[in-house]
Amino acid sequence: MVQLGLVGLGRMGFNMRERVRAAGHEVVGYDRDPEISDTGSLQKLVAALEAPRLVWVMVPAGEPTRQTIDELAELLDEGDVLIDGGNSKFTDDKLHADQLATKGIGFIDAGVSGGVWGKDNGYGLMVGGTKADVDRAMPVFDALRPDGPREEGFAHAGSVGAGHYAKMVHNGIEYGLMQAYAEGFELLEAAKVVEDVPAVITAWQRGTVVRSWLLELLVRALQEDPELDDLEGYVEDSGEGRWTLEEAINNAVPAPVISAALFARFASRQEDSAAMRAVAALRNQFGGHAVKKVAE
Repeated sequence: MVQLGLVGLGRMGFNMRERVRAAGHEVVGYDRDPEISDTGSLQKLVAALEAPRLVWVMVPAGEPTRQTIDELAELLDEGDVLIDGGNSKFTDDKLHADQLATKGIGFIDAGVSGGVWGKDNGYGLMVGGTKADVDRAMPVFDALRPDGPREEGFAHAGSVGAGHYAKMVHNGIEYGLMQAYAEGFELLEAAKVVEDVPAVITAWQRGTVVRSWLLELLVRALQEDPELDDLEGYVEDSGEGRWTLEEAINNAVPAPVISAALFARFASRQEDSAAMRAVAALRNQFGGHAVKKVAE
């Protein structure tokens, strides 16, 4: 058994706490919401853990993550390890690692995929950091990843920054896959010859070359709303798609599918479309992301 301090008990953090506990480990969670928090402050969380400590930060990327790491840097001790499991930009990771290294605190960046379904299905993990730090955290990674061979749900991608870089590319691919399914949905809906669009998409789940978990989630969304009429075709982007394209440009890698998918999201904010209603539904299904309902 290992101890884990988990900061941030939102949509994913809450379920991650439950999955790690179910594997037999002790988790002390902290959240600003006292209804779900195990302790009243970061100071109390650190005090509740035996040294050397392992603390996982699961808060929104950007300033919330920076503020949390700044506070933990003053509370943790030499030999402790901090994991950033949010969707931070990979360029932030070295800054955090260097900051913590001045106190002898290790740093791991962890890309986490699985959304609201991860509690039962497990989370795909891509991590960056030293071998010693990653080995130290491996019992927690093994608790969080899906059942089956480790290499099919976990990767030590490289040094600090590699985990979030891998997750960034993963999310860029996700943009393209969702857009392809969404455009297919719109074409089927527009065609006069196809009378039962949900039946066609449901039939793609077995035996076809386009079957996938995202397709299963689209089927689920269509079961709840066969024409997705309850949603506006307005889709946000959380940053990873933009960062992926920046890196594609920096490395002279053509990425027309990912770029088109990102620009389609921009277009979705200008006028409604069936394709973007499907993308909105998919994001809500796998990640619990907010959607805009059609005004009645």
